[in-house]
Amino acid sequence: MEIDERSCEKIFSKGDVYIGNFKGMLPHGKGKYAWSDGTVYDGDWEEGKMTGKGKIFWPSQATYEGDFSGGYLHGFGTFTGSDGSIYRGSWNMSSQHGIGRKQYQNSDFYDGCWREGVREGSGKYAWSDGNLYIGNWKKGKMSGRGVMRWSEGDLFDGFWLNGLRHGSGFYRFADGSYYFGTWTKGLKDGRGIFYPAGSKPLGKHNLEGQEHNKTKMLSHSSSINSEDSVVPSVKRTLSDKISNSFVRGSGRMSHKTISLDANWGCNNSTTKITSSLSCRLPDDQSELQDNRAVAYEREYMQGVLIKERIRNISKLSHKNKRLKFAKEVQRGSCVNIFEGHRSYYLMLSLQLGIRYTVGKITPVPMREVRSSDFGDQARIRMYFPSKGSQMTPSHYSVDFFWKDYCPMVFRNLREMFKLNAADYMMSICGDDGLRELSSPGKSGSLFYLSHDDKFVIKTLKKSELKVLLKMLPHYYEHVRGHENTLITKFFGAHRIALKRGKKVRFVVMGNMFCTELRIHQRYDLKGSSQGRFTKKDKIDESSTLKDLDLKYEFRMDRLLRESLFRYVPFRC
Repeated sequence: MEIDERSCEKIFSKGDVYIGNFKGMLPHGKGKYAWSDGTVYDGDWEEGKMTGKGKIFWPSQATYEGDFSGGYLHGFGTFTGSDGSIYRGSWNMSSQHGIGRKQYQNSDFYDGCWREGVREGSGKYAWSDGNLYIGNWKKGKMSGRGVMRWSEGDLFDGFWLNGLRHGSGFYRFADGSYYFGTWTKGLKDGRGIFYPAGSKPLGKHNLEGQEHNKTKMLSHSSSINSEDSVVPSVKRTLSDKISNSFVRGSGRMSHKTISLDANWGCNNSTTKITSSLSCRLPDDQSELQDNRAVAYEREYMQGVLIKERIRNISKLSHKNKRLKFAKEVQRGSCVNIFEGHRSYYLMLSLQLGIRYTVGKITPVPMREVRSSDFGDQARIRMYFPSKGSQMTPSHYSVDFFWKDYCPMVFRNLREMFKLNAADYMMSICGDDGLRELSSPGKSGSLFYLSHDDKFVIKTLKKSELKVLLKMLPHYYEHVRGHENTLITKFFGAHRIALKRGKKVRFVVMGNMFCTELRIHQRYDLKGSSQGRFTKKDKIDESSTLKDLDLKYEFRMDRLLRESLFRYVPFRC
């Protein structure tokens, strides 16, 4: 069958003009289309749609040159805005998506990951006045771990949220002084240590101690204000517009903002850029005498200094600190199956298995859960060799077997909890990884926390997993009947087994402590008074308190109280 391709000129009723090749009545091959409003496309066509290589001009003087698909900017290309800004990088359905570099009209530039037209993932933003941020972004704003360096010499390495320092961090002032502490929405909030200029801020052992403290105080995220701008819409064949949602959030950021998550569609190497500005203490300060090693323990409340005391660093027992840290690590490790790299390999295996399970179950059409979905046969099993296979990718962990319990049940539970599969995988399986926590209880379980603090992964004993699976049908019915239940949210139950027979079982749960507010005290309440208290000499900021330690009376709005009592069977 021969294809009728001919080159000619055609004028449409609305004043649009096409010059080029046709296939039947549709533009096909090379051609130039001019809309009546002055928009012009010159490039490849496929059965009436802009597909292939091409260039488009808008009346506003904005231009795009690169790949097209199905009438959309799709692939790799360069967009020059009417304001003089230039974006060169990946596109998806007419949105900046993937890795790209944008130079703004005022000479600021961003180089990193994009998602649906906004900055998201790892990236670097440089202001024209010399300020520089390298780290994570979310929804166009700086969020997660990142390093900000100001042109006058100040530097902050820590966590951010919505453009503000939020969580634990390390601030180095231009005069040589340092502050380790926590921030809430841009303000110092909580305890920290200040080292004046000229003091001996940290020796080798002190640095280890501070890094450990930073890990214990982990919180998250930050961001910068961005100004949305609209790019001229692209015209599809025969005057149909492509998309009005074209390139959201592509505006520049204000360089006056001193505040600064979640990688998407980027190479792993990109995620390493946050370390390129990590703080390094001047070598000459390590030679200072101990009699100058003075620091100030400070406590802030919403930016206001409320307590301060001087301490001499040289009197601290570094040996005791390291022993205490070693004990905590040992106590938190309930399984010793991966030898010296136990925690790292286990984390990789968890991420690989969850990514495989969610990816396998998500395309399956939604349906009602059946009794067979709870049975012993309701399992997904897969072998993950480190070299990879036809079904699994190569990886840097050890060979392991993966088992996923009741996948359809947990898939429906995630839907009922309004948890999107893509967000679930990004939180747990993203390049930011998981954080290991020592157990606050007596179980000796190993805990992991997702980088955005939304999910807790806890190892289980075989008997504990059996109990969970036995109660799962009743749990499922309870969640289905109580939309706003306060019960613990379970998102998945899994098992990892090595060739030599050692197995690790774990459950993924929602983190109740995921909040933007600073948590001053934590309680583990079981509704019992038997032994439910904490010795006063063992209470510090990180302690988890118990029932008898709770001395507060809570006064609530009447409607809120009634709603709470419907879910919690209190007895008065």
